[in-house]
Amino acid sequence: MTYLLALDQGTSSSRSIIFDESGRTVAMSQMELQQNYPKPGWVEHDPMEIWRIQLTTARNALLKAGIAAKEIRAIGITNQRETTVVWNRRTGLPIHNAIVWQDRRAEPTCIQLRERGLAETIRSKTGLLVDAYFSGTKLKWILDNVAGARKLADNGELAFGTVDSWLIWKLTNGAVHATDVSNASRTMLFNVHTNQWDAELMRALDIPAALMPEVKPSSTFYGDIDASLLGHAIPIGGVAGDQQSALFGQACFKAGMVKNTYGTGCFMLMHTGNQFRSSQNGLITTSAAQTTTQTEFALEGSVFVGGAVVQWLRDGLRAIQGSGEVESLAQSVPDSGGVIMVPAFTGLGAPYWQPDARGSITGLTRGSTVAHIARAALESIAYQSAALLQAMSRDAVSAGGASVAELRVDGGACINDLLMQFQADLLGIPVVRPAVTETTALGAAYLAGLSTGVYKNTNELSDMWRSERHFLPTLNPSHAKELMERWEHAVRQTVL
Repeated sequence: MTYLLALDQGTSSSRSIIFDESGRTVAMSQMELQQNYPKPGWVEHDPMEIWRIQLTTARNALLKAGIAAKEIRAIGITNQRETTVVWNRRTGLPIHNAIVWQDRRAEPTCIQLRERGLAETIRSKTGLLVDAYFSGTKLKWILDNVAGARKLADNGELAFGTVDSWLIWKLTNGAVHATDVSNASRTMLFNVHTNQWDAELMRALDIPAALMPEVKPSSTFYGDIDASLLGHAIPIGGVAGDQQSALFGQACFKAGMVKNTYGTGCFMLMHTGNQFRSSQNGLITTSAAQTTTQTEFALEGSVFVGGAVVQWLRDGLRAIQGSGEVESLAQSVPDSGGVIMVPAFTGLGAPYWQPDARGSITGLTRGSTVAHIARAALESIAYQSAALLQAMSRDAVSAGGASVAELRVDGGACINDLLMQFQADLLGIPVVRPAVTETTALGAAYLAGLSTGVYKNTNELSDMWRSERHFLPTLNPSHAKELMERWEHAVRQTVL
């Protein structure tokens, strides 16, 4: 039997999943990751905790599976994107906490870039909007605000990376400083047309080139992990940012295929093939996971707060004891009773791009209960995702393509039947849940398997994909349109 190990380092937790060559889950281990909020709008992780718990879950997964590390053909890595780590090359220690993708502290730098007239240059080279979401401005903040950092960077003593680079460095004991194209494309420093770091953009943000990792295809040999970590020197054969990895794991290899991942945030990607396509509807263009040096692209929309709204119900509002209770609480009422929640805790992402928006609950009456708020919280995930797909469909049609025929879904919240049915009702198209919902990790495993000969090509992977359930729309289209209009009205009230 051939096994592949996927390291899935997410925003809320780290997981390690062992798959067999048919894509079946053999064993999984997961540990929560501490979230740090030093100031309003700031979100940080401890890079050393990321490393410790990722390694622990890998060891635990091997123990659960009852197999030795030497039986693992290859390791694939997938990770929360944009989250920024800077460490000392000599000591291997981070010089600051990781600045998480949700963090908004770099917005002043973004304002300066816009005022300098660089927005269109950045968009044309990177496919991205100027926003604090992306890594480049976070990196600049660290260099400008950590004592001695800029001097060390100028001397070539520091290394920058998104979480994949940090894990690769630690797994190889500092022998490899690398990333893949999908993660590099999220930095606002990477030219997606040439697949190289862009000198003009690096100068614009005052980033020394010596900080940057080598960029490789998503499916290739990165290096062997240190044998002392798991007991055997396993090759790292695949790396991709979590959303591009999920697109790959969903077998969305052809232009026009769309997936949505329901995690801490929600991330919708449409594969656009080899064509770089700019959105006219508030989306961004990003590099898809690439198995060769040939460029591949996707349109993407990102919801900053998706499943995290359930965490807020648990930890902030204390409406539930555990996240698993939210569906039964929401189902205890027939609908939200007119309550609409817009969870703009850290601003609004695509297609709105309103960094100053803040969360709101509207439509409250004396009859409103915590169950109505819980239902509105769940529905907010579907509303935000529906706004993304509508924008994506408009882009597709304007480019001469067809409107989206179905939505493939994955991520932790996709197991919520109430949410998935409401999503289908709002969209008016089938929502398809796969047999394996851990598609982010599965994509990383597939990428590693391709580079090591476990799989011949993506056609073989397409044939392996299986659906578990189709959610068909049941709502009258005019009612769905009315609900979306109410949602958009609520969104307009969140901007301060």
